[in-house]
Order: sequence, then C-alpha cells, then structure tokens
Amino acid sequence: MVRDMRNRFLVAAILSIPIVLWSPIGRDVFGFSVPTPFGLRDDVFSLILSLPVIFYSAWIFFDGAYRALKARTLDMMVLVAVGIGAGWVYSVVITLTGGGEVFYEAATVLAAFVLLGHWVEMRARGGANDAIRTLLELAPPRAVVIRDGESVEVSTSEVVPGDLMLVRPGAKVPTDGVVEDGDSEIDESMVTGESLPVVKQPGSEVIGATVNTTGTLRVRATKVGADTALAQIVALVQEAQNSKAPGQRLADRAAFWLVLVALIGGTLVFVVWLLVGATFQSALLFAITVVVITCPDALGLATPTAIMVGTGLGAKRGVLFKNASAIESGASIDTVVLDKTGTLTRGEPEVTDYIPIGYDKLELLALAAAAERESEHPLAKAIVAYAEQRGARKLSAESFRNITGQGAVSTVEGHRVLLGNTRLMDAEGVDSSAVSAEQQALASTGRTAIIVAVDGTAVGIIALADAARETAAAAITAMHEMGIEVVMLTGDNAPTAARIGQQLGIDTIIAEVLPEDKSAKIAELQRAGKKVAMVGDGVNDAPALAQADLGIAIGAGTDVAIETADVVLMRSDPLDVPIALRIGKGTVRKMRQNLGWAIGYNAVALPIAAGVFYPAFGIMLSPEIAAISMSGSSVIVAVNALLLKRLRLPAAPPTGSAAPRPGPATQSRGGTVSESMPEANS
Repeated sequence: MVRDMRNRFLVAAILSIPIVLWSPIGRDVFGFSVPTPFGLRDDVFSLILSLPVIFYSAWIFFDGAYRALKARTLDMMVLVAVGIGAGWVYSVVITLTGGGEVFYEAATVLAAFVLLGHWVEMRARGGANDAIRTLLELAPPRAVVIRDGESVEVSTSEVVPGDLMLVRPGAKVPTDGVVEDGDSEIDESMVTGESLPVVKQPGSEVIGATVNTTGTLRVRATKVGADTALAQIVALVQEAQNSKAPGQRLADRAAFWLVLVALIGGTLVFVVWLLVGATFQSALLFAITVVVITCPDALGLATPTAIMVGTGLGAKRGVLFKNASAIESGASIDTVVLDKTGTLTRGEPEVTDYIPIGYDKLELLALAAAAERESEHPLAKAIVAYAEQRGARKLSAESFRNITGQGAVSTVEGHRVLLGNTRLMDAEGVDSSAVSAEQQALASTGRTAIIVAVDGTAVGIIALADAARETAAAAITAMHEMGIEVVMLTGDNAPTAARIGQQLGIDTIIAEVLPEDKSAKIAELQRAGKKVAMVGDGVNDAPALAQADLGIAIGAGTDVAIETADVVLMRSDPLDVPIALRIGKGTVRKMRQNLGWAIGYNAVALPIAAGVFYPAFGIMLSPEIAAISMSGSSVIVAVNALLLKRLRLPAAPPTGSAAPRPGPATQSRGGTVSESMPEANS
C-alpha cells in the first residue's frame, strides 16, 4: 500500500510539472515560453498529460467517493473527488469546444499534494507497525515433528493441533503446546518478558517462539497459526491501532459536517460570485478553492495518526493497548492501584532468614552453598550469593543430584548434605520435626523455607523470599512526578505490606484484602472522585481490573488478562505502568494539538478561499495554492504525531532485571511457597 501510494504520487507530481509549465500560470507567472510539443495547443497537451493523473493516480479518490456515497456518508474523499473532478471535467469541456481558460494544473497539482499527504500518513502507520513485524519474526520457520516414529523437519505453518513436536536444547518451541515427555527449563522472555527460565515437566504448557534451554522435550501441539499466544499478541496490537478513540469518533462526525458545509458553501460561493458579476470561470475557481481548502484531510488524520504512533511506541516497550479508548483513559488517570505480588516484587529470590540449629553458622552455610553451587536453580543461586556475602568457605560438592520439586542431594567433604522440603527429608529418612515449627512459621509469612540436613540430621533452615523489583521504587517515583497517587492493594498481612510500602514510598496501603473484595475497594476510590487504574495479574484481580477506569494486566500469558484488561504489560515490570500512562497522556496531547490545528486552519482558510477579502484587498487563493495549503496542513499533522516517538519515557530497565510472570505463583524447588511473597530484607 505504501509503495502504491508513492507511485501514484510520483506519477501525479512528475506529470504536473509540464502541465503547470504549459498552463496560464507557467506562461504568465513563470514566463515559460517554450512551444508546445508536436504543435499542439497548450490545453490539448495538458489534457493528454492529465489522463494518467486522473485515471491512475487520482482514481482512488473517485472510487473512495463512490463508496462513501453508497454508504450514505460524506468524507474527505468526496471533497477531493469533487474538487479534482469539477476542475478537470470543466477543462475537458472547454478544450473540446474550442479552447479557453482551463484548470488542468489545478486538478493535477491538487491530486499530487493530496496523494503526498496520504503517502506521509501511510509511512507514519508503517513506522508504527515495526513492533508487529518484530513480534512476527520471533516465530521459528521450521519445526521437528515426530511422525510414524521418525523425526521429520517441516515448515511451522504445516504443524497441526495434535502433532508431537521434538524440541531440542537451544531450539525454539514452534507453536503452543503441552509437554508430554521430558524435563527442561524454557526461556519465555521474548514473548512474556519473564527473565527467569520456567521449569517445564509433563503436563506443562509451553508458548510458541520461546527457547528451550537444557533438556529435550516432546510437546503435543495444541494451538497453531492465529490461535497461538504470539499471534494473539500481534492481533491485540493491530486491533488497538485500527480502533477508534472517542476523540476520533468526534473528529469523524466533525469531518462529516465539514464536508457538507464545504459542498454547500462551494455551491453558494459559485452562485454569489455569478450574481455579483464574476465570470463563470472565476466563480468556478472560487468554488473549487472552497471545496479544496475545506477538505478535512488534516482533521481525519489528527487522531488516528497519533493513535498509531502511540500504540506502536507502547508495543516497542512491551506495553500493549487493547484499544484506542485505553490510551485516552490513560491520560486522565490520577490514582494507580497496584497489586503487590508479581507486580512490585520480582521472581528473583534472596535469603531473608538463616537459622542454624546445633551447627556452626558459617560451616553449615559453606556446606549448603557447596551443594547448591552445582545447581542452576534461582533459589540455589540466592543461597550461594548469600554464603559469599557472609564470607563462608568455598567448598566443592560431589555426587550432586537434583530432585525436581523436592530439593538437592550431594556429598561435601565426606558429609551427605540435603537441602529441600519435607518430602525430600521423608524420602531420605531424615527426621525434620526439630525444625518443622520454624519452617511452618517462615512459610506462613510467604517465605520459601528450605530444610538443611547433614548426615541424616536436620540442622538448619534457610528461608528465601521474592525480592522487590529493581524498578519498583523508580516506578513509584515516576508516577509521583506525574502527580499520580499510588495505592498498594494486597492480601498480605499488614506488617509485611507496610514494610514494602514504606520501602518503595507508596502513598496508601490497603492490606489483607481478599481477591473478591478488591473490586469493592476500587469502587470506593472511584466514588471519592478518583480516576483509577488497577494493575494486577489478570487472574485473581479480574473483577478489579474490570471495575477500574483503566485495567492494566501484568503478564501477557493468560487469556483472562487479555479479556479483562485494557492494557497488557508484556514485561511484568512496574516501570511499564508510568510508561503506559505517559504514552496515554502524550498521545492525547498530540490528538488535541492536531485537532486544534485542523479546525483552526479551516476556520482561517475558508473565508480567504471564498474570496471574501478579494474585492477589498485583492487576496485570493487559487486551487493549486489551496491544494498545497491543505496538503501541507495534513503533513504538519502527520509529522506532529510522529514527534510522539520522541516522548521522554522512564528509562528502560537493564536486560533481565524485570521478571514478569503470567500469574502469582512463585517457582518452587524445595520449600513451601505462599502465593503472597513478602519483600526480602536480608
């Protein structure tokens, strides 16, 4: 489409040059004196050159006008078609009846500049679609499918639901499916933004375009093509870019009436000038100029161009607006309510409690760290990091064995060391009653409590919890700078919530709220006159997301999030919340600027085009100048919208710092995990 519009513009622009040169303007204004080729009259030569412009370049306007009239509506296509058609048809009649004053140059120049405006608009839309193309390129082109017991490589487009796919380490998962055999961890960051690899076992769901890291998996395809999570994300962006905001619907209604005014006004101007004694050609010239100058091209571009750029800008930062109304709603938000778990906290645990029982503190820590140093699990890394911070000896483990869902077993300097949950201790014959009370107490506060056993005896507990996201405090600060009140709504106990709220600088803390009561809290804020955005995981928070003026879902992996929320954050990064709101405010600001320019331009230009100032001051516009002015106005609107790309947004977090999750559950490997993880404070 962009290339086609460019070609139409180039044909019109190139042919308009000789038409203008061999017109009265070229002869009288520019002093062009070259004889017409082949001994033709100037108007006959211009007629011949104008044919490709009218029947190729400008034909889209006549076709668009026909469609609009067939749909019983009026739009800018009708005006452009009337402006071009009236001038050209009149000129053809004059040429075929012996010659005289003609308007070929007005018709072709008008077509060229309107096409230029459309080309600029399409380029703006194309630039906004870069994010969609990037998403589409994530999907792997080939897939390995097991058929009749043999591994066959096929195009991903040939995979059908029910196919058994072989996904080797390092390969991308071809399409959505369920693991039937194998254990591995999958990097889902390119689709969900989840920085931590997610453990996959038989029965686990996998997302197409994600990367298998360690083990080999056999995955049964469940969704292909347009049904995959990746395709739905792409569709979400496209739907937002093609939807109409309330402001745009208002502009469309204004454009309809403006077209009606232009057609009636052009007719009245023609009649009035005839009545006051003007020639037919002069009256027609003023009428065509009124029709052209009033063309609501800029008004029609004012909001959709800004919406296109705004949604594209958001998509590049992992912020998906479900529709144009969500962008407008984001501009009016003055209160943001954030769920704590999975939003303000990240999926990168750290040690919060270390309780040795009857064993040397540093020695036990050295043994535990030696065993966990062999593992790639996030909990293991946290324990190793804690040991290194405390200066524990660095020991080496032998015979390391990881038991998925239970813990790890290894031998360190002749000691049999176990780290895990009660299931592991029971399986290994270790009596954990001495530490069970401490473990249950820590687990009840949302910590992952890992039992440490040495040589068959439980001798300690290491508790870990989800740490605050690195960008949480920056997100709160950014929202405060925008004049937004920040509220934390959580099911956690009050002391835990207060500690996190104080650390991050949150204005209001509402704790110990059941999921079903969250929407009632949102309604209370709304009754107090607040414009509320709710940020949650889109599952337990679905009623609150629906109740809020703007629902923002953390994580793009759940259908509930996509269905309920207005905005979906691909990375579950709290910094994306002020980014979404700032894009909303910036987009609406551009929309208002563009609407103000388009309306103001028409208000000033219309009386000049009608010739109101011509009798007294000799000021008038020709159709060519009107076309340039009208198209220039459209270009200004498009360029102003493109300037939205320069919007200053909060700094992007370092790669891997944000750890989004599709839901609130925290990855577990040997401890009791509560869905409500408190802030770590080691």
